[in-house]
This record gives sequence, structure tokens and C-alpha cells, in this order.
Amino acid sequence: MERSESKLKILIDKISLLKTEIQKVIVGQDVIIEEMLIALMAGGHCLLEGVPGLAKTLMVRTMSQALDLSFRRIQFTPDLMPTDIVGTEILEEDHVTGKRFFKFNKGPLFANIILADEVNRTPPKTQSALLEAMQEFEVTYGGQTYPLDRPFFILATQNPIEQAGTYPLPEAQLDRFLLYIKIGYPTSAEETQILSSTTGSKKAVINPVIGAEEIKELQAITREVSISNDLITYVSEIIRATRPDTTTVNFVKEWVRWGAGPRAGQALILTAKARALFKGRYAVILEDLQTMAYPVLRHRVLMNFKAEAENVSSDKVTDELIKAISKPKANI
Repeated sequence: MERSESKLKILIDKISLLKTEIQKVIVGQDVIIEEMLIALMAGGHCLLEGVPGLAKTLMVRTMSQALDLSFRRIQFTPDLMPTDIVGTEILEEDHVTGKRFFKFNKGPLFANIILADEVNRTPPKTQSALLEAMQEFEVTYGGQTYPLDRPFFILATQNPIEQAGTYPLPEAQLDRFLLYIKIGYPTSAEETQILSSTTGSKKAVINPVIGAEEIKELQAITREVSISNDLITYVSEIIRATRPDTTTVNFVKEWVRWGAGPRAGQALILTAKARALFKGRYAVILEDLQTMAYPVLRHRVLMNFKAEAENVSSDKVTDELIKAISKPKANI
């Protein structure tokens, strides 16, 4: 489908406007907001990690208000069951014939934006209810498949320091998150602004700026952003270098237990395309790939016991890979 330059510019400008709306409430966290919007443009899901009180839930709720989409919040708890998320069948009666029949009552998963709050506080049985929805954008219940509303975007939050009563997400589920975003503490100036703006009576008004059809079109445009063959080869080399059995990087051999799979390469290219579009470009550059490598690989590179004992993170692996892998000459 051909699009006029003016229409394309309007769509891209709406993403910048969306960021502005979110910043009416969220102070600082520019990189975090950008990464969330990049995931939305790329059509993937986000896992947000941060200690309590860093506005993870508020950030997602504010983003949903700026999007003209349906929104549901699911509070994950140890007693949450899969049917509490997906839905269940209920017995109904036809008032004309008197016959009884089962009707599927859709759960909170049937919305455009899902806030999966404290996702690691529910057991694996319930966490697994998200797997099909995240990958296939559909839900199966009683042998019947129900498509989910599109766009479909899961933003899950988890607390990195509270381990009692939590269930770490299995690697298969982690891999289905396009980006793993870590939220840090605000700067001194930002914290002062937060305290000032949140303890008074004035409330920011969030205006919806973009709807479902425009988001779906943006997601289609994102895939059309060009990337050179040299950069695709560079992505392949980065991903293969994360695997201890095929890497030439000694740092990986020493600290990594398992490397990233092909889905990581797909995620890196898609998010780099989204970042390029976000910055007003129609072609990926090396900076896009190197910037997005951190949230893409953070949950896909599994560190060994030695690394965990010495607090060597997967971000450090990404640092070393960016230094070690030869850059395409045309894109330096």
C-alpha cells in the first residue's frame, strides 16, 4: 500500500506527540519511554524491571491513556489461575428454546494493552497462559481458538529485589518479550521535580493521540524501513558471538552459559528499524543496532554460575561484543 509523504510524516509525528503526552506525568526516563514506544512500533512486548516506587505501573497506565486503545490491568498473585486471565466457559440458557449451552466468557487478556503487574508473583502454570497469547496473538480454550484484538501489547513489570514468594520467569517466556527494560533511580533534579509535581492538587490531562488503525499502519511501515546486507550480517555475527560454542570472543567463553537464538536477531533488526523511524529516518544505521542490542540481549544471554557469583551482567557481554565484532566499513 502506497502512502503519501505527508501522511507518513503525520504518523511519525504522532509517536513524538505520544512521548510528549506521557512526559506530562512521567518525569525523566526518556530512554525508557522511547524503548517502550519502539517495542509498540515493532509489534512486540516489554518486560519492565525496577525497584518499587519508580512509576512502572504509572508509566504503563499513562501510555495507555495516550493511546486510543482498550486497556486492562492484571495484578499477578500466587493464587491467580489461568482462567482468571484467559477467560472461562459459563453455562447459559436460551430463553426461547430453554436449551442450555456453554458460552466462552472472555478474560482480561482480550484488550489492546495489557499491564501484567508483578508478573513473577504468579506460579508457572498461570504464567504459561500468556505464552500462546504473546507469540500467536490468540487464545485456545476447550479446543476453540479465539483471536486477540490487534494491536496487542503486553507490558509486564517485575521487582528485582523481592525474591520471597516469586517465581522467576522461564527462559521460553522471557524470550517472547521483545525488550527487557531496566528502570533506574531518577537524577537529583528529576526527583525534586517528581516531589513537587506529585504532592499538589494539579493533575495532568492526558489526551489520546493515536488509534488502533494508525498503530497497525506504523507497525507495517516499521517493517518497510531499509537495512543494508552488511548490517544484517553484522547482526548475525553479534548473535552468533553470544554462543559459547561458536564465539570467538573470550569474554563470552568465560562468562556465558547459553547464548541468544535467532529470535534475538529478528528482534534486534525490528527494533533498530523502529528506532530509525522514531528518529525520522527510513534506513537503519549502526547506532540503532548498537543501542537496541542491550534491551534485546539482556534476557536472552544466560550467564554462568561464575558470572552470577561475581556480578557480571549480560549488559557487560553486550559491551564486549560491540567492542570485539568488526563494524561494517560503510556504516562506521
